[in-house]
Amino acid sequence: MPLDPPAASSSRTLTLFDLADQQDLRVPTSCGRSGRCHECIVEVKEGLEALGPRTLAENFLRDPFRLACQAKVGDAAGLCFAPLSRRPQILMPEPGPPLEVDPLVKREGDAVVREGEVLDRYRGRLLGLALDLGTTTLVMELVDLESGRVLGVRSAENPQRFGGSDVMNRISYDAGPGRGELHQAVIKAANRLARELCRQEGCVWRQVYELAVAGNATMRDLFFGLDVQSIGQKPYKSLVEHQWRKGVREGTALRAEARQLGLRLHPRAGVYGLPLIASHVGGDTAAALAAIGAWEQRELVMLVDVGTNTEVVVGDGQRWVAASCPAGPAFEGGLIEYGMPGYEGAIERVRWREGGFEYQTIGGKDPEGICGSGLIDLLAELRRHGRMTPKGVFADKAYTLMVAPQQGITFSRQDASHLAQAKAANYCGQYIVLRHFGASPCQVQRLYLAGGFANYIDVANAVEIGFLAPVPAQRIFKVGNAAAQGARQVLLSRRRRRAVEELVQTIEHVELETTPDFFELFVEGCQFKPMPDIF
Repeated sequence: MPLDPPAASSSRTLTLFDLADQQDLRVPTSCGRSGRCHECIVEVKEGLEALGPRTLAENFLRDPFRLACQAKVGDAAGLCFAPLSRRPQILMPEPGPPLEVDPLVKREGDAVVREGEVLDRYRGRLLGLALDLGTTTLVMELVDLESGRVLGVRSAENPQRFGGSDVMNRISYDAGPGRGELHQAVIKAANRLARELCRQEGCVWRQVYELAVAGNATMRDLFFGLDVQSIGQKPYKSLVEHQWRKGVREGTALRAEARQLGLRLHPRAGVYGLPLIASHVGGDTAAALAAIGAWEQRELVMLVDVGTNTEVVVGDGQRWVAASCPAGPAFEGGLIEYGMPGYEGAIERVRWREGGFEYQTIGGKDPEGICGSGLIDLLAELRRHGRMTPKGVFADKAYTLMVAPQQGITFSRQDASHLAQAKAANYCGQYIVLRHFGASPCQVQRLYLAGGFANYIDVANAVEIGFLAPVPAQRIFKVGNAAAQGARQVLLSRRRRRAVEELVQTIEHVELETTPDFFELFVEGCQFKPMPDIF
């Protein structure tokens, strides 16, 4: 968008970020505008010559792209720029197993009824929505509540990125003068996805009578417009969880009507937020447990939902233990000089061949950076070929390695250090939860990998560097977007909804940082080597 010149009284050199602030243009950041998170990339459409030279933090970019927090403005007249907007590689949900169709909202003659209460006259269709509310992406399904059939799927990047890439940054943002903006942004996005789905299917919004939302504690509570500050402070629990533990609530699920939240559905449509387990282990994990039918398991299973915040659950149908691992954004491109999310042009596969690296990019485009699956491959290849020690020291004590020479894409010791810490969080979560349960990786009969990132990683490479527990390959199953599948299941089945609500109240929650030997395990987890298969 074209921007007005700054006020003449401004005494310091402004950045593109300052100009964006003046124009109320939302640009994402998680690093306090220090140039470290690489989230504030903007495309300068006009006036590129009016900007100062690139800083070191911008060296990975090519014209016409700049970091808004680093690009100094000489003359703002005629400048036109916009935040970089690209669609990430979003994993769509699988159909899942056939379910009994027994939703909360039903047709009785010419009436639409919810638990005996008439909501509306029957308008020819009875529809519902299932929403996977991720920190990075949103996935919404339109479901026929009479047949159980999925009619359409839509996805989008989570628009709350202007508040930061992880939940702690968004909690901080919601405490400031922007209180409520994150709620409004995600409600508008949900309305847009619902509108697109209805238009695609030829239906109207008044025919949508139920919405099931699966999200972590912060994402879910922001969606419902609740205060999330308690989630960011010890003991890191939602207000809803505090109320449940005091006996004020029967459970941690949330219920509202669409009109209360500003959702463009039938005004009396029910909005159901899947229950939280504890602390940051939220409704998305509950949905994933529903997707794998956790209460039906009779052998030792492990669920790992990999992301900025990784959730680990271990159980055998009788007992369950869970924990949340604050892994951070390194494997999603944050803090890595040439790191990037799973957009087109991201290096997603890497192999070492004598003399250099071979790689594959998303969409077959020229490489622009390296996404998480590529980073895991890169680390494993460096270890496998003796080009990096377990502690991240490169061969010949080099500081940087060239990955894509033509594009100048490199990988540095500092990059390896950031990845080591993110990997250590995943390592500790899996190790401590298994040990707390009284099991070792070799005893796990089924390891379920959930989430978009986990779907694209090379499992053998992830085990090789200690990113995943060393469960035998034939026992590892990628279950895709389990959160969306679980949201659909509780939308269609009252029995599964009750089963999830009962299950989450029995799960033991482990606070990783309170474990006596957490620091020693974290240091051990920082090394790029496999986790022991027997504890």
